[in-house]
Amino acid sequence: MKNIFSNKFLRYGLFIALGLFFGWIFFHSSPKTEDGHHHSAEENKSGIWTCAMHPQIRKSEPGKCPICGMELIPLNQSSGISLDPDAIQFTKEAVQLANVQTSAVTSKNPVNEVRLYGKVQADERLVQSQVAYIPGRIEKLLVNFTGETVRKGQTLAVIYSPELITAQQELLETVKTKQSQPEIYEAAKEKLHQWKLTESQIIAIENSGKVKTNMEVASTANGVVTSRRVNNGDYVSQGSVLYEVSDLSRVWVQFDAYESDLQFLNKGNKVDFTVQALPGINYSGNIAFIDPSIDPVTRIAKARVEINNQGGKLKPEMFVSGIVKANLAGDKDKLVIPRSAVLWTGKRSVVYVKMPGKDPVFKIREIGLGPQLGNSYMVTDGLKEGEEIVTEGAFSVDAAAQLEGKPSMMNPQGGKTNTMPGMDMSDDTKSDKSNMNTNKGDNSIKMPLKTKINMDFTMQLNNIFDQYIILKDAFIKSDVKQVKQAAQKVHQALGKVDMKLLTGDANMKWMDISDNLNKQINTIASSDKIEDQRSAFSGFSDYLYSAIKAFGLMGKTGYYQFCPMTNNQKGGYWISESKTIRNPYFGEKMLDCGETKEILNY
Repeated sequence: MKNIFSNKFLRYGLFIALGLFFGWIFFHSSPKTEDGHHHSAEENKSGIWTCAMHPQIRKSEPGKCPICGMELIPLNQSSGISLDPDAIQFTKEAVQLANVQTSAVTSKNPVNEVRLYGKVQADERLVQSQVAYIPGRIEKLLVNFTGETVRKGQTLAVIYSPELITAQQELLETVKTKQSQPEIYEAAKEKLHQWKLTESQIIAIENSGKVKTNMEVASTANGVVTSRRVNNGDYVSQGSVLYEVSDLSRVWVQFDAYESDLQFLNKGNKVDFTVQALPGINYSGNIAFIDPSIDPVTRIAKARVEINNQGGKLKPEMFVSGIVKANLAGDKDKLVIPRSAVLWTGKRSVVYVKMPGKDPVFKIREIGLGPQLGNSYMVTDGLKEGEEIVTEGAFSVDAAAQLEGKPSMMNPQGGKTNTMPGMDMSDDTKSDKSNMNTNKGDNSIKMPLKTKINMDFTMQLNNIFDQYIILKDAFIKSDVKQVKQAAQKVHQALGKVDMKLLTGDANMKWMDISDNLNKQINTIASSDKIEDQRSAFSGFSDYLYSAIKAFGLMGKTGYYQFCPMTNNQKGGYWISESKTIRNPYFGEKMLDCGETKEILNY
């Protein structure tokens, strides 16, 4: 043994072996520990799965969303980016699934296309009244119906007048003494001139020496008879109107301009218009006059275009529709954004701005809006040129922000919420209030304090409202086929509503309303008569109004409008997305008949 340790090579080898053994003990990590480390890192990276449309869903493993059935996506929790506490981050997958699209804010010269509706009317300056210059009895009407064309000098009627007989006798008496008393003779002639007898008629009376018992009434203008006021045998006094004659070689096109449109209209603006009765023919003219005051009942002012009508194709009371491309006075190089980018809360207008960087991070921002330019808005403040904003899918971004407790459209201060913004989330039973308003004002929605409206249900009701607007527009066109197609879309939207999202009294109320909605929409979809469809549409509108008042919408403004002429003079309501009256019960026949009864702001 001693000889073994005396061998220096063997001794050195033993020391090396012992060193390797102790090094392995102290520095080697067990496979189990290493596996556990990597498992933990992987779990932190993708251990939580969420839904792109319902970010409140949190699952520990992949699968489908229990609300909408979409595939869950991994939640990105380790991006390493220091986020603004008010901003919300999306994964790229979530952005694609939610169809969130962005675009850069640009400046341009704002041009608004104003659509106007109106009628052809006779030029008031070319309308003349044909009157009886002498009193008497109508012996014969030579022009005896409205619409007949007359020319200047044409005989319109024959009148028997005792006063004229007397005046003729006076003239014949003065003819005998006209050499000695010319003043009396001239006075007798002037009297006949005042009764519109021509010089040739007076000379004929003098030469014949006989009194004419009947006298012709001659037309003083060319045109079309638009009104006949007398019949054979009528006795008329001096100055009575016999006919109204309109010269239609030049006509007026009177457009209805609503208050909101007047800021875009100026004298001299070019109007391109078409006539419903003359398809395929395009007309244009310049605005010659705008009413200085607004009608207190219809709330419109007339904008007049004067146009030549030598061919006579344009006839009074024809319906026309026109477009004015108006440049806003004094506004050049203004910021313009799409209408779809803006979310409204009543008083506030907000957009979601994409923060700089590769990852999709959005932050809400309040902006100031100028005039609406068709499907766009002019921005007065709150944005800069080049900034990127959400133009499609803004509601999805806002819904995610609400559920994450970030500042949102209806909750500007942030904070967790699981129901419709504006509804009371507490179970406080000590409050003496039985109702609360989502919006302050006379037209606010009133909901019981304990009623909780699921946001997903509200979005489904939004979809019904959107399809209803398409249905309403189809009624305006009075197209039975389009109405039936739109009604089927509404029926499909009703079928997609998940009643399990409502509980208690809210569930019972929706069941009652939805049953009536389905009955009315089935009638519209199955009927081939526009009258029956419109009758059912009136009932459907009433029940949809009840649903909106009970459950609310998300970020929309509706106008509850009324026409007193429909339903056999009982009146009918409808809901519009615009305050401009476009009557679905009469279409082009009475397009502007009605008034706004209530503004629904959500």
